[in-house]
Amino acid sequence: MNVTLDQIQAPIAAEMEEFELKFRASMKTRQLLLDKIMGYIVKRKGKQIRPMFVFFTAKISGGDPLPEASFRGAALIELLHTATLVHDDVVDESNYRRGFFSINALWKNKIAVLVGDYLLARGLQLALENDDFDLLKIVNNAVRELSEGELLQIEKARRLDITEDVYFDIIRQKTASLIASCCAVGAASTGASKEVIERARLFGEKVGMAFQIKDDLFDFGTDEVGKPVGIDIKEKKMTLPLIYALQQADWLTKRRVIFNVKNNDGRKDRVQAVIDFVKKSGGLEYAIKVMESYRDEALTILRTFPESASRNSLEQLINYTIEREK
Repeated sequence: MNVTLDQIQAPIAAEMEEFELKFRASMKTRQLLLDKIMGYIVKRKGKQIRPMFVFFTAKISGGDPLPEASFRGAALIELLHTATLVHDDVVDESNYRRGFFSINALWKNKIAVLVGDYLLARGLQLALENDDFDLLKIVNNAVRELSEGELLQIEKARRLDITEDVYFDIIRQKTASLIASCCAVGAASTGASKEVIERARLFGEKVGMAFQIKDDLFDFGTDEVGKPVGIDIKEKKMTLPLIYALQQADWLTKRRVIFNVKNNDGRKDRVQAVIDFVKKSGGLEYAIKVMESYRDEALTILRTFPESASRNSLEQLINYTIEREK
């Protein structure tokens, strides 16, 4: 991939710096332990893809220069999303997040749950103090969908009976809803019409679908990509490459593969047998084709917005998300 995130970010570089300062300020608290944990969270921030989607979508929707509401919208999404990640690490009993120790690993589960609750409350407070009810409604809907998607995936993992339609429902709720909310918030923060907000939301949803399928493809790779190979199989998650491969298999093969998924107990040989089966059955090629279809749909929607540096960067950002190697 030739283009870097810094290059993509160029049209909003000043806004991203300003956002960082404002977001740090929004995390400050007079409670010493909480302030220490907030500082730790801010330091281990990721690529900040979500604020980028908010700001780019705000700009292509007519918000140039960006209004204050765009910064608050990006902070609201970051606060609520970070809360869900902190809670996820407790649920998953995970000790690491993006190569750093998780909050529950350093401060135990009880504190991690309370920190997640605080982040949720802080996000709500930020929106309510500024009467950002329209932004809060968009983000609240995304958090609700995210929770429903997680629960649906857990329920289906017990029976391993996921169809393609159910899989698409799960990833639309779990991943795509958040990127969709970033884009809808970006448009809404500029006072855009309902039609523009919905177009921005649908654009983000298509990007999110492509993003998650790319993430699922990493499970069948051979390189270290920030996500251990085979982790989805170990956790009995049915992803698109595996669902497609099972659809093509005869009854006996299907039974054997499902047995290996259900009873892998972390055994490398059983996990590898599933990976080999998916590769031989064309599961990866099929998933790549579907991912590229979602990308093309996203680009088609994006090109209905006026041409600009921000629109060009969004196009690059879409390609970055599906060409990334981690």
